Amino acid sequence: MAELEVLTDAAVLIDGERIAAVGRYTDLQPGTGNVERGVEVVEVAGVVYPGFIDCHTHAVFGAPRLDDHERRALGMDYKTIAAAGGGILESVRDVRARSDAELAALTRARLAVLLAHGATTIEVKSGYGLDCETELRQLRVIARLAGAQPASLVPTFLGAHEVPPEFRDRRADYVRLVCEEMIPAVTRERLAVACDVFCEPGVFSVAEARTVLAAARRHGLALKLHADELDGSGGAELAVEVGALSADHLAGVSPAGIRALAASETVAVLLPATLVFLGGRSQAPARGLLDAGAALALATDLNPGSSPTLSLPLVMALAVSQLGLRHAEAVNAVTVNAAAALGIAADRGQLAPGFRADLVVCDVADWREVAYWMGGNAVTAVWTGGSACPLPIGSVSLGPHVQA
Repeated sequence: MAELEVLTDAAVLIDGERIAAVGRYTDLQPGTGNVERGVEVVEVAGVVYPGFIDCHTHAVFGAPRLDDHERRALGMDYKTIAAAGGGILESVRDVRARSDAELAALTRARLAVLLAHGATTIEVKSGYGLDCETELRQLRVIARLAGAQPASLVPTFLGAHEVPPEFRDRRADYVRLVCEEMIPAVTRERLAVACDVFCEPGVFSVAEARTVLAAARRHGLALKLHADELDGSGGAELAVEVGALSADHLAGVSPAGIRALAASETVAVLLPATLVFLGGRSQAPARGLLDAGAALALATDLNPGSSPTLSLPLVMALAVSQLGLRHAEAVNAVTVNAAAALGIAADRGQLAPGFRADLVVCDVADWREVAYWMGGNAVTAVWTGGSACPLPIGSVSLGPHVQA
């Protein structure tokens, strides 16, 4: 992951939605070699990167959880916040009460900001419905937006995000509902390509997660896990056991979990902005994972409770300063490895012939600067599928309006 090829005075030749060639501009300029005269030439200043890939978001939600934010600042822990009516279930109540049109408008605005920070492919999870109807509504919003804005969306079903209040004393019944009703309904409508489970003590056990993932596999879905976010409870090992594309979070991953990931093709997706926002005193053991031989990716974890983060470059800077990654490792973690975490590494994540023509231009003098400027946005241009994307100018509304 520390290896990165950097070309100077370079050009990318695009044919339709694909990259046809990458090399020196003198070899690819119109009228040279196999490049026809009359080809449109767009000159850019700065550095061209592969389109960034945000491989873990929860972008379909309503209101921000501002009360949770303040309670946490005052020292309340997760369980206390949940007991006070906050946490994931607050977002569930909020999403259940909102219309599809409102959810779509809010999500579209967030996707536009992610794109403006270079995210050309974005994974989006459900998980704030926790009943069949609302989970399907979230996924239908993602499907509607997939063709209505420039970024590529990768939909993931996360019905096993939490146990809803109506099933609090009937956990087994909820797991059965996810497996026997929700997953078949999702696959009938082809609304998701993967299934995720929040595998954590107090949420879903390893045994419960295994049951849900087995049902997802039977219905043809790829597998992902929220694993070992707080404690090393065997989530990473389960991800490897079931052949999951990725195990995400991993702040509490055990030495056994690290060894399992290192010996597998499951990608370790780290979310440093989440622990910064939560005030965590430690991060996932990125260097331990890398030194053991695990593949590592980064993502924003955009969500209303623990990571209202809209910038992959910010996540890259945090990865260098908080996780100890090299700049090249951070770039690879949001491109080729993030693509692998979504099962699309053969299609995007690299500037190479045959790959989808997703490109990001940053107005920087050194390619390492994309993982250096914290809070600023150096992105000046974005192409998805060979087409230039209009980027938002000025502020956009990321949350619902309330009448004063």
